[in-house]
Amino acid sequence: MPIASSPTPVRTAPGLRTGGPPVPRSRAGTRRGVRPLSERLAPYILVAPAVLIIAVFRLYPLVLGVNFSFTGDGDRNGQTVGWDNYAILFADPLFRESMRNVGLLVLLLPVAVAIPGLLATFIYLRVPGHRVYRSVYFFPAVLSPVIIGAIFNLLLAFDGPVNTLLAIVGLGPVDWLGDPDVAIFAVVGVHIWATFGMALVVFLAGFATLDASLIDAARVDGASLPKVIRHVIVPGLSRTIQFVVVTTMIGMLTSMFGLVYVMTGGGPEGSTYLPEYYIWFQQGQMSRPALASAASTVLFFVMLGVGLLQLGILRRSGRED
Repeated sequence: MPIASSPTPVRTAPGLRTGGPPVPRSRAGTRRGVRPLSERLAPYILVAPAVLIIAVFRLYPLVLGVNFSFTGDGDRNGQTVGWDNYAILFADPLFRESMRNVGLLVLLLPVAVAIPGLLATFIYLRVPGHRVYRSVYFFPAVLSPVIIGAIFNLLLAFDGPVNTLLAIVGLGPVDWLGDPDVAIFAVVGVHIWATFGMALVVFLAGFATLDASLIDAARVDGASLPKVIRHVIVPGLSRTIQFVVVTTMIGMLTSMFGLVYVMTGGGPEGSTYLPEYYIWFQQGQMSRPALASAASTVLFFVMLGVGLLQLGILRRSGRED
C-alpha cells in the first residue's frame, strides 16, 4: 500500500489564522508588542501637571528675574543698563565675601553629608537604642530656624553655657558670634545640626533598598566596619548619596537666611554674609531690586555649576569603585 505523505505545513501571513477569518490589524499589532496610543500617552499626561507647575512658578519667574537684572534701579528704573548691575555686584566687598563663604560651604559639604550618613549606618546596624536615636536626630528638623537661632544665641553667648563648660576644662572663652574668623563656622555648624535629620531619613530609606546579605557576607569574611562602609555601603547607596549631596548643598545655599538673620545679622564685619542674605539686604533694605535680581541670577548659576560638578565627581568615583 502507498504510504500517505504528511501534509505540508501551510504558512500564513501575519495577522491571519489558519482556517479562519483574518485577525484585525489592531489586534495583530497589539500582539506584536505595540501598545495602544492611550498607554503611550499616559506617562506624559501624568507628568504634565508637575511640568506645568514648574514652568509657571519656577522657570517663568526665573526668566523674568534674569531679564530684570539687566535693568536699572532708582532713577534708571526700567531702563536697560546692560551688564552694569553685574559690574557693581562683583565690585561690592559684601558680595565677594558672600561668594567666599559659598566656597567654604562647598568645602564643609562632605561633613554635612557624612554626619547623617554615619548616624544612619549605626541606626541601620541596630545599635542599642536605635529607635530612640531616630526620633531624637530628626527632632531639630521640625524646629523653626528663628527658634534655633534664638536658642544658640543664648548657648554661644560670650558668657553663655558653652564658654562656661570650656572654662571648666581649662580652655579660654571663644567669641563664637563676634569673631569674624569663627562666626561663619558657628552658623554653619548650627545649620548642620538643625537639618541633618532630613538627610538621615533619606539615608534610612536608601538602606531599605540595600541587600543585607552583602553586609552579612562582609562580616563573615572578617571585614571591619570602615571597610564595610567603604566597599559595601557606599557603592550600594551611591544614588542616595548623590541625592543627599545635591539637596544638602542647595539647602546650605538657600535655607540659612533665618539663622544668619537671627544669630549674626550678616556680621561681624560681613563675615557671615551669604548670597541669599545679600539678596534680601539689597531688595529689602537698599531698595535695589534689579541688583538683587542680578545676585539671584549669579546664585542660580553657582548652584547649577556646583551641583553638576558634584554629580560628575560622584558618578566617576562610583564607576571606579
